[in-house]
Amino acid sequence: TYPCTSLMSFSSLFSPDRYRQWRNWSGFWLLGLCNNFAYVVMLSAAQDILTKQESGNNPSLSTLATEFQDVNPGNGSRYDCNSVSTAAVLLADILPTLIIKMTAPLVIHKVPYGFRVLFCVTMAAMSFLVVSFSSTVWMSIIGVIFASTSAGFGELSFLSLTVFYSRDVLGAWGSGTGGAGVLGALLYAGLTQVGLSPQVTLLIMLTIPFTMLISYFFLLLPPPSFPQWKHEERDHGIETSEERQRLMVESQEEQETCSQGRNKFECGLMPFVCALGLVYFAEYFINQGLMELLYFRNIFLTHAEQYRWYQTSYQVGVFVSRSSLCCIKIRKLWALALLQVVNAVLLLLEVSYQFLPSAWLVFAIILYEGLLGGTAYVNTFYFISKETGDRQREFAMAAASVGDSMGIALAAVATFPVHRYFCSL
Repeated sequence: TYPCTSLMSFSSLFSPDRYRQWRNWSGFWLLGLCNNFAYVVMLSAAQDILTKQESGNNPSLSTLATEFQDVNPGNGSRYDCNSVSTAAVLLADILPTLIIKMTAPLVIHKVPYGFRVLFCVTMAAMSFLVVSFSSTVWMSIIGVIFASTSAGFGELSFLSLTVFYSRDVLGAWGSGTGGAGVLGALLYAGLTQVGLSPQVTLLIMLTIPFTMLISYFFLLLPPPSFPQWKHEERDHGIETSEERQRLMVESQEEQETCSQGRNKFECGLMPFVCALGLVYFAEYFINQGLMELLYFRNIFLTHAEQYRWYQTSYQVGVFVSRSSLCCIKIRKLWALALLQVVNAVLLLLEVSYQFLPSAWLVFAIILYEGLLGGTAYVNTFYFISKETGDRQREFAMAAASVGDSMGIALAAVATFPVHRYFCSL
Protein backbone atom coordinates (compact mmCIF):
# COMPACT_ATOMS: atom_id res chain seq x y z
CA THR A 1 0.00 0.00 0.00
CA TYR A 2 2.93 2.37 0.58
CA PRO A 3 3.77 2.89 -3.12
CA CYS A 4 0.09 3.52 -3.85
CA THR A 5 -0.12 6.03 -1.04
CA SER A 6 2.98 7.80 -2.29
CA LEU A 7 1.60 7.88 -5.80
CA MET A 8 -1.68 9.37 -4.59
CA SER A 9 0.17 12.02 -2.58
CA PHE A 10 2.33 12.86 -5.58
CA SER A 11 -0.64 13.12 -7.92
CA SER A 12 -2.49 15.35 -5.45
CA LEU A 13 0.25 17.92 -5.83
CA PHE A 14 -0.81 18.33 -9.46
CA SER A 15 -4.57 18.09 -8.93
CA PRO A 16 -6.77 20.81 -10.46
CA ASP A 17 -7.53 22.26 -7.02
CA ARG A 18 -3.85 22.52 -6.12
CA TYR A 19 -3.08 24.02 -9.52
CA ARG A 20 -5.81 26.62 -9.09
CA GLN A 21 -4.66 27.37 -5.54
CA TRP A 22 -1.06 27.82 -6.66
CA ARG A 23 -1.99 30.14 -9.53
CA ASN A 24 -4.25 32.30 -7.38
CA TRP A 25 -1.67 32.53 -4.58
CA SER A 26 1.04 33.50 -7.08
CA GLY A 27 -1.28 35.98 -8.77
CA PHE A 28 -2.14 37.80 -5.56
CA TRP A 29 1.52 37.83 -4.50
CA LEU A 30 2.48 39.54 -7.76
CA LEU A 31 -0.48 41.92 -7.53
CA GLY A 32 0.65 42.97 -4.05
CA LEU A 33 4.19 43.45 -5.33
CA CYS A 34 3.18 45.48 -8.38
CA ASN A 35 0.56 47.56 -6.56
CA ASN A 36 2.92 48.92 -3.90
CA PHE A 37 6.06 49.09 -6.02
CA ALA A 38 5.71 52.63 -7.40
CA TYR A 39 4.65 53.95 -3.98
CA VAL A 40 7.75 52.45 -2.32
CA VAL A 41 10.13 53.66 -5.01
CA MET A 42 8.83 57.23 -4.72
CA LEU A 43 9.56 57.22 -0.98
CA SER A 44 13.00 55.69 -1.54
CA ALA A 45 13.69 58.35 -4.16
CA ALA A 46 12.27 61.20 -2.06
CA GLN A 47 15.64 62.62 -1.09
CA ASP A 48 17.01 62.34 -4.63
CA ILE A 49 13.89 64.02 -6.06
CA LEU A 50 14.29 67.01 -3.75
CA THR A 51 18.07 67.20 -4.15
CA LYS A 52 17.73 67.09 -7.93
CA GLN A 53 15.30 70.01 -7.93
CA GLU A 54 17.41 72.05 -5.48
CA SER A 55 20.58 71.56 -7.51
CA GLY A 56 18.67 72.32 -10.72
CA ASN A 57 17.23 75.54 -9.31
CA ASN A 58 20.59 76.65 -7.86
CA PRO A 59 23.43 76.11 -10.37
CA SER A 60 26.02 77.03 -7.75
CA LEU A 61 25.31 73.78 -5.91
CA SER A 62 27.70 71.04 -6.93
CA THR A 63 25.70 68.24 -5.34
CA LEU A 64 24.77 65.43 -7.71
CA ALA A 65 21.20 64.25 -8.03
CA THR A 66 22.24 60.90 -6.64
CA GLU A 67 24.15 61.90 -3.52
CA PHE A 68 24.65 64.58 -0.91
CA GLN A 69 27.91 66.24 -0.06
CA ASP A 70 29.10 65.67 3.50
CA VAL A 71 27.78 69.16 4.23
CA ASN A 72 24.91 70.59 2.20
CA PRO A 73 26.14 73.92 0.78
CA GLY A 74 22.65 75.37 0.91
CA ASN A 75 22.03 74.65 4.56
CA GLY A 76 24.10 75.38 7.65
CA SER A 77 22.38 72.75 9.79
CA ARG A 78 24.49 70.02 11.35
CA TYR A 79 21.83 67.58 10.14
CA ASP A 80 22.58 68.23 6.44
CA CYS A 81 18.90 68.84 5.65
CA ASN A 82 17.09 69.52 2.42
CA SER A 83 15.26 72.84 2.52
CA VAL A 84 12.08 70.83 1.92
CA SER A 85 11.40 67.80 4.09
CA THR A 86 11.03 64.40 2.44
CA ALA A 87 7.62 64.46 4.16
CA ALA A 88 6.53 66.68 1.25
CA VAL A 89 6.94 63.68 -1.02
CA LEU A 90 5.19 61.48 1.55
CA LEU A 91 2.25 63.89 1.75
CA ALA A 92 1.88 63.85 -2.05
CA ASP A 93 2.22 60.06 -1.89
CA ILE A 94 -0.53 59.53 0.67
CA LEU A 95 -3.18 62.27 0.35
CA PRO A 96 -4.69 60.95 -2.90
CA THR A 97 -4.67 57.44 -1.39
CA LEU A 98 -6.44 58.71 1.73
CA ILE A 99 -9.10 60.54 -0.28
CA ILE A 100 -9.71 57.45 -2.42
CA LYS A 101 -9.98 55.15 0.59
CA MET A 102 -12.42 57.45 2.38
CA THR A 103 -14.76 57.88 -0.57
CA ALA A 104 -14.36 54.97 -2.97
CA PRO A 105 -15.78 52.15 -0.79
CA LEU A 106 -19.22 53.71 -1.23
CA VAL A 107 -19.18 53.55 -5.04
CA ILE A 108 -16.25 51.39 -6.16
CA HIS A 109 -18.39 48.23 -6.26
CA LYS A 110 -20.07 49.65 -9.36
CA VAL A 111 -16.76 49.65 -11.29
CA PRO A 112 -15.84 46.21 -12.74
CA TYR A 113 -12.49 44.84 -11.60
CA GLY A 114 -11.03 44.71 -15.12
CA PHE A 115 -11.38 48.48 -15.54
CA ARG A 116 -9.95 49.07 -12.07
CA VAL A 117 -6.77 47.16 -12.94
CA LEU A 118 -6.31 49.03 -16.24
CA PHE A 119 -6.65 52.33 -14.39
CA CYS A 120 -4.06 51.29 -11.77
CA VAL A 121 -1.56 50.19 -14.41
CA THR A 122 -1.93 53.46 -16.33
CA MET A 123 -1.43 55.60 -13.22
CA ALA A 124 1.65 53.63 -12.10
CA ALA A 125 3.30 53.88 -15.52
CA MET A 126 2.58 57.62 -15.69
CA SER A 127 4.18 58.13 -12.27
CA PHE A 128 7.52 56.67 -13.39
CA LEU A 129 7.50 58.65 -16.64
CA VAL A 130 6.57 62.01 -15.09
CA VAL A 131 9.06 61.82 -12.20
CA SER A 132 11.93 60.60 -14.38
CA PHE A 133 11.51 63.49 -16.86
CA SER A 134 10.50 66.20 -14.38
CA SER A 135 12.46 69.44 -14.15
CA THR A 136 10.64 71.12 -11.27
CA VAL A 137 9.39 70.11 -7.83
CA TRP A 138 5.74 70.46 -8.79
CA MET A 139 6.18 68.11 -11.77
CA SER A 140 7.81 65.52 -9.49
CA ILE A 141 4.97 65.88 -7.00
CA ILE A 142 2.41 65.27 -9.79
CA GLY A 143 4.24 62.06 -10.65
CA VAL A 144 4.17 61.01 -7.01
CA ILE A 145 0.42 61.71 -6.93
CA PHE A 146 -0.05 59.34 -9.88
CA ALA A 147 1.80 56.62 -7.93
CA SER A 148 -0.35 57.28 -4.87
CA THR A 149 -3.57 57.11 -6.87
CA SER A 150 -2.55 53.79 -8.38
CA ALA A 151 -1.56 52.28 -5.02
CA GLY A 152 -4.63 53.51 -3.14
CA PHE A 153 -7.14 52.45 -5.77
CA GLY A 154 -5.35 49.14 -6.21
CA GLU A 155 -5.20 48.30 -2.51
CA LEU A 156 -8.90 49.03 -2.15
CA SER A 157 -9.74 46.86 -5.16
CA PHE A 158 -7.48 43.89 -4.46
CA LEU A 159 -8.37 43.63 -0.78
CA SER A 160 -12.02 43.49 -1.85
CA LEU A 161 -11.10 40.98 -4.55
CA THR A 162 -9.73 38.53 -1.93
CA VAL A 163 -13.33 37.94 -0.79
CA PHE A 164 -13.99 35.95 -3.99
CA TYR A 165 -11.08 33.57 -3.32
CA SER A 166 -9.93 31.32 -0.48
CA ARG A 167 -8.58 33.13 2.59
CA ASP A 168 -4.97 32.08 1.96
CA VAL A 169 -4.69 34.62 -0.88
CA LEU A 170 -4.82 37.34 1.78
CA GLY A 171 -1.47 36.08 3.07
CA ALA A 172 -0.15 36.11 -0.50
CA TRP A 173 -1.30 39.71 -0.98
CA GLY A 174 0.34 40.80 2.27
CA SER A 175 3.59 39.03 1.42
CA GLY A 176 3.58 40.58 -2.05
CA THR A 177 3.16 44.11 -0.68
CA GLY A 178 6.09 43.41 1.65
CA GLY A 179 8.07 42.10 -1.31
CA ALA A 180 7.36 45.37 -3.11
CA GLY A 181 9.07 47.20 -0.27
CA VAL A 182 12.20 45.05 -0.40
CA LEU A 183 12.44 44.85 -4.19
CA GLY A 184 11.57 48.51 -4.75
CA ALA A 185 13.95 49.92 -2.13
CA LEU A 186 16.71 47.41 -2.93
CA LEU A 187 16.54 47.91 -6.69
CA TYR A 188 16.51 51.69 -6.37
CA ALA A 189 19.38 51.73 -3.85
CA GLY A 190 21.36 49.08 -5.77
CA LEU A 191 20.98 50.53 -9.27
CA THR A 192 21.87 54.05 -8.16
CA GLN A 193 24.75 52.66 -6.08
CA VAL A 194 26.35 51.10 -9.18
CA GLY A 195 26.17 54.37 -11.07
CA LEU A 196 22.83 54.56 -12.87
CA SER A 197 21.05 57.90 -12.59
CA PRO A 198 17.68 58.12 -10.80
CA GLN A 199 16.07 58.90 -14.18
CA VAL A 200 17.34 55.73 -15.86
CA THR A 201 16.50 53.69 -12.75
CA LEU A 202 12.87 54.87 -12.80
CA LEU A 203 12.52 54.13 -16.51
CA ILE A 204 13.76 50.56 -15.98
CA MET A 205 11.02 50.10 -13.39
CA LEU A 206 8.30 50.68 -16.01
CA THR A 207 8.26 46.90 -16.42
CA ILE A 208 6.46 46.51 -13.08
CA PRO A 209 3.04 47.97 -14.07
CA PHE A 210 2.89 45.63 -17.07
CA THR A 211 3.63 42.69 -14.77
CA MET A 212 0.40 43.61 -12.96
CA LEU A 213 -1.52 43.18 -16.21
CA ILE A 214 -0.07 39.71 -16.76
CA SER A 215 -0.72 38.69 -13.15
CA TYR A 216 -4.35 39.74 -13.12
CA PHE A 217 -5.52 38.77 -16.61
CA PHE A 218 -3.43 35.65 -17.27
CA LEU A 219 -2.41 34.17 -13.90
CA LEU A 220 -5.48 34.49 -11.66
CA LEU A 221 -8.31 31.97 -12.09
CA PRO A 222 -11.50 33.80 -10.99
CA PRO A 223 -14.78 32.03 -10.23
CA PRO A 224 -16.97 31.36 -13.32
CA SER A 225 -19.57 33.96 -12.31
CA PHE A 226 -17.00 36.67 -11.55
CA PRO A 227 -18.05 40.03 -13.14
CA GLN A 228 -14.88 40.98 -15.02
CA TRP A 229 -16.04 43.73 -17.36
CA LYS A 230 -19.54 44.61 -16.24
CA HIS A 231 -21.29 45.43 -12.99
CA GLU A 232 -23.88 42.84 -12.04
CA GLU A 233 -26.95 43.79 -10.05
CA ARG A 234 -28.17 41.12 -7.64
CA ASP A 235 -31.82 40.84 -8.49
CA HIS A 236 -34.50 43.06 -9.91
CA GLY A 237 -38.13 43.76 -9.12
CA ILE A 238 -39.91 42.81 -5.93
CA GLU A 239 -37.05 40.80 -4.39
CA THR A 240 -34.61 43.70 -4.71
CA SER A 241 -37.11 46.16 -3.23
CA GLU A 242 -37.87 43.85 -0.35
CA GLU A 243 -34.18 43.25 0.29
CA ARG A 244 -33.39 46.96 0.28
CA GLN A 245 -36.30 47.65 2.63
CA ARG A 246 -35.05 44.92 4.99
CA LEU A 247 -31.52 46.35 4.91
CA MET A 248 -32.84 49.84 5.68
CA VAL A 249 -34.76 48.51 8.71
CA GLU A 250 -31.65 46.66 9.90
CA SER A 251 -29.54 49.81 9.47
CA GLN A 252 -31.97 51.84 11.56
CA GLU A 253 -31.87 49.19 14.29
CA GLU A 254 -28.06 49.13 14.23
CA GLN A 255 -27.90 52.88 14.84
CA GLU A 256 -29.67 52.64 18.23
CA THR A 257 -26.80 51.57 20.50
CA CYS A 258 -23.46 49.84 20.37
CA SER A 259 -23.74 48.34 23.84
CA GLN A 260 -26.76 46.23 22.85
CA GLY A 261 -24.86 44.60 20.01
CA ARG A 262 -26.89 46.21 17.20
CA ASN A 263 -23.93 48.08 15.80
CA LYS A 264 -21.34 45.33 16.03
CA PHE A 265 -19.92 45.95 12.59
CA GLU A 266 -18.85 49.56 13.20
CA CYS A 267 -17.82 48.94 16.81
CA GLY A 268 -15.83 45.88 15.84
CA LEU A 269 -14.08 47.61 12.95
CA MET A 270 -12.94 50.79 14.72
CA PRO A 271 -10.36 49.18 17.08
CA PHE A 272 -8.66 47.62 14.06
CA VAL A 273 -8.63 50.91 12.16
CA CYS A 274 -7.37 52.97 15.13
CA ALA A 275 -4.63 50.52 16.10
CA LEU A 276 -3.42 50.27 12.50
CA GLY A 277 -3.51 54.07 12.20
CA LEU A 278 -1.33 54.51 15.32
CA VAL A 279 1.20 51.94 14.08
CA TYR A 280 1.53 53.74 10.76
CA PHE A 281 1.64 57.19 12.34
CA ALA A 282 4.68 56.23 14.42
CA GLU A 283 6.19 54.28 11.53
CA TYR A 284 6.08 57.08 8.99
CA PHE A 285 7.00 59.73 11.53
CA ILE A 286 10.27 57.80 11.67
CA ASN A 287 10.57 57.10 7.95
CA GLN A 288 9.90 60.56 6.53
CA GLY A 289 10.48 62.79 9.55
CA LEU A 290 13.50 61.33 11.32
CA MET A 291 15.26 59.04 8.86
CA GLU A 292 16.72 61.93 6.85
CA LEU A 293 18.13 63.38 10.11
CA LEU A 294 19.75 60.12 11.29
CA TYR A 295 23.03 61.02 9.61
CA PHE A 296 26.35 59.52 10.67
CA ARG A 297 29.42 61.27 9.31
CA ASN A 298 32.80 59.67 8.60
CA ILE A 299 31.48 56.28 7.47
CA PHE A 300 31.75 54.72 4.02
CA LEU A 301 28.14 55.65 3.09
CA THR A 302 27.18 59.15 2.00
CA HIS A 303 24.09 60.82 3.43
CA ALA A 304 21.92 59.85 0.46
CA GLU A 305 23.21 56.28 0.56
CA GLN A 306 22.49 56.02 4.28
CA TYR A 307 18.93 57.20 3.64
CA ARG A 308 18.39 54.64 0.85
CA TRP A 309 19.72 51.74 2.92
CA TYR A 310 17.64 52.81 5.92
CA GLN A 311 14.62 52.50 3.64
CA THR A 312 15.85 49.11 2.43
CA SER A 313 16.32 47.82 6.01
CA TYR A 314 12.80 48.93 6.87
CA GLN A 315 11.35 47.20 3.81
CA VAL A 316 13.17 43.93 4.61
CA GLY A 317 11.44 43.94 8.01
CA VAL A 318 8.08 44.65 6.37
CA PHE A 319 8.53 41.81 3.90
CA VAL A 320 9.46 39.24 6.54
CA SER A 321 6.55 40.18 8.81
CA ARG A 322 3.96 40.43 6.02
CA SER A 323 4.96 36.93 4.95
CA SER A 324 4.57 35.53 8.47
CA LEU A 325 0.79 35.05 8.50
CA CYS A 326 1.10 31.34 7.76
CA CYS A 327 3.31 30.89 10.84
CA ILE A 328 2.05 33.30 13.51
CA LYS A 329 -1.09 35.36 14.10
CA ILE A 330 -1.29 38.21 16.63
CA ARG A 331 -4.67 39.53 17.73
CA LYS A 332 -3.35 42.16 20.20
CA LEU A 333 -2.75 44.94 17.70
CA TRP A 334 -2.60 47.68 20.34
CA ALA A 335 0.58 46.09 21.76
CA LEU A 336 2.19 46.44 18.33
CA ALA A 337 1.06 50.06 18.16
CA LEU A 338 2.61 50.92 21.54
CA LEU A 339 5.89 49.23 20.62
CA GLN A 340 6.02 51.28 17.43
CA VAL A 341 5.45 54.49 19.41
CA VAL A 342 8.40 53.52 21.64
CA ASN A 343 10.53 53.19 18.48
CA ALA A 344 9.52 56.68 17.34
CA VAL A 345 10.35 58.24 20.71
CA LEU A 346 13.72 56.46 20.85
CA LEU A 347 14.79 57.66 17.41
CA LEU A 348 13.51 61.18 18.11
CA LEU A 349 15.79 61.25 21.16
CA GLU A 350 18.65 59.96 19.00
CA VAL A 351 18.14 62.80 16.53
CA SER A 352 18.11 65.29 19.42
CA TYR A 353 21.07 63.98 21.45
CA GLN A 354 22.91 61.64 19.04
CA PHE A 355 23.73 59.13 21.76
CA LEU A 356 23.75 55.93 19.67
CA PRO A 357 27.35 54.87 18.97
CA SER A 358 26.88 53.30 15.53
CA ALA A 359 24.78 53.55 12.39
CA TRP A 360 24.41 49.77 12.48
CA LEU A 361 22.35 50.04 15.64
CA VAL A 362 20.02 52.43 13.83
CA PHE A 363 19.75 49.95 10.95
CA ALA A 364 18.70 47.27 13.48
CA ILE A 365 16.04 49.52 15.04
CA ILE A 366 14.62 50.41 11.63
CA LEU A 367 14.54 46.72 10.68
CA TYR A 368 12.56 46.06 13.88
CA GLU A 369 10.25 48.95 13.02
CA GLY A 370 9.46 47.28 9.70
CA LEU A 371 8.74 43.98 11.45
CA LEU A 372 6.17 45.65 13.71
CA GLY A 373 4.49 47.52 10.87
CA GLY A 374 4.16 44.52 8.58
CA THR A 375 2.84 42.32 11.39
CA ALA A 376 0.17 44.89 12.24
CA TYR A 377 -0.92 45.17 8.60
CA VAL A 378 -1.45 41.49 7.76
CA ASN A 379 -3.01 40.61 11.12
CA THR A 380 -5.44 43.52 10.89
CA PHE A 381 -6.90 42.34 7.60
CA TYR A 382 -6.73 38.67 8.54
CA PHE A 383 -8.86 39.14 11.66
CA ILE A 384 -11.24 41.51 9.88
CA SER A 385 -11.76 38.87 7.21
CA LYS A 386 -12.24 36.18 9.84
CA GLU A 387 -14.56 38.08 12.18
CA THR A 388 -16.76 39.94 9.66
CA GLY A 389 -19.96 38.51 8.22
CA ASP A 390 -20.19 37.47 4.58
CA ARG A 391 -22.47 40.35 3.64
CA GLN A 392 -20.15 42.99 5.09
CA ARG A 393 -16.74 41.47 4.40
CA GLU A 394 -16.00 43.04 1.00
CA PHE A 395 -16.91 46.53 2.25
CA ALA A 396 -15.05 46.02 5.56
CA MET A 397 -11.81 45.01 3.85
CA ALA A 398 -11.91 48.16 1.73
CA ALA A 399 -13.03 50.52 4.51
CA ALA A 400 -10.46 49.32 7.08
CA SER A 401 -7.60 50.19 4.75
CA VAL A 402 -8.25 53.86 5.57
CA GLY A 403 -6.52 53.31 8.93
CA ASP A 404 -2.96 53.07 7.64
CA SER A 405 -3.44 55.94 5.18
CA MET A 406 -4.87 58.21 7.88
CA GLY A 407 -1.90 57.43 10.14
CA ILE A 408 0.56 58.13 7.33
CA ALA A 409 -1.11 61.43 6.41
CA LEU A 410 -1.07 62.65 10.03
CA ALA A 411 2.58 61.62 10.31
CA ALA A 412 3.44 63.62 7.20
CA VAL A 413 1.81 66.73 8.67
CA ALA A 414 3.53 66.23 12.04
CA THR A 415 6.99 65.88 10.51
CA PHE A 416 7.06 69.34 8.92
CA PRO A 417 7.58 71.34 12.17
CA VAL A 418 9.99 68.67 13.45
CA HIS A 419 12.05 68.92 10.26
CA ARG A 420 12.00 72.73 10.37
CA TYR A 421 13.11 72.77 14.00
CA PHE A 422 16.10 70.46 13.60
CA CYS A 423 17.19 72.02 10.30
CA SER A 424 17.27 75.45 11.95
CA LEU A 425 19.83 74.34 14.54
